[in-house]
Amino acid sequence: MTIYALGDVEPTIHPDAYVHPDAVVIGNVTIGAGSTVWPCAVLRGDYGVITVGERTSIQDGCVIHATSDAPTFVGSDCVIGHNVHLEGCTIHDRVLVGSGSIAMHGVVVESGAVVGAGAVLTDNTHVPTGALALGVPAKVRLNAVTRDFISDGAERYARNGIRYRNELRVVG
Repeated sequence: MTIYALGDVEPTIHPDAYVHPDAVVIGNVTIGAGSTVWPCAVLRGDYGVITVGERTSIQDGCVIHATSDAPTFVGSDCVIGHNVHLEGCTIHDRVLVGSGSIAMHGVVVESGAVVGAGAVLTDNTHVPTGALALGVPAKVRLNAVTRDFISDGAERYARNGIRYRNELRVVG
């Protein structure tokens, strides 16, 4: 894995987290126990703080950044889909952010909400618990999420991180 200090600031990665060798983690980043960071994901804590809770999956190609005014917080038991861009936002526990989505400065996604694939959450968008955000720019549908498949996905990726830690090897 490629882990960089920036000046005196080093990432803090829990020993039970899994960061794929092709992911990049720089600077003021904290990754919690059981979380996974997959290939080509970049978590760049140069201008601000990035925090990832426990058992959260940051999937392939994600870009997570922050500003000095707006840290980026991702809670526990979340699934952050492929190619998601998060910057200066707050993603609470048990949230699914679908592939290709963007959540920008001041966005808040409450626990149990879903951001659909490809959605763009512009500055200061609020997605309440149980809501579904879809579209460009995202429109929020209240009380649209009825089953808890988010925790199942987060648990599956946490188990996959253990598998990768134990079984991944370079063959060529």
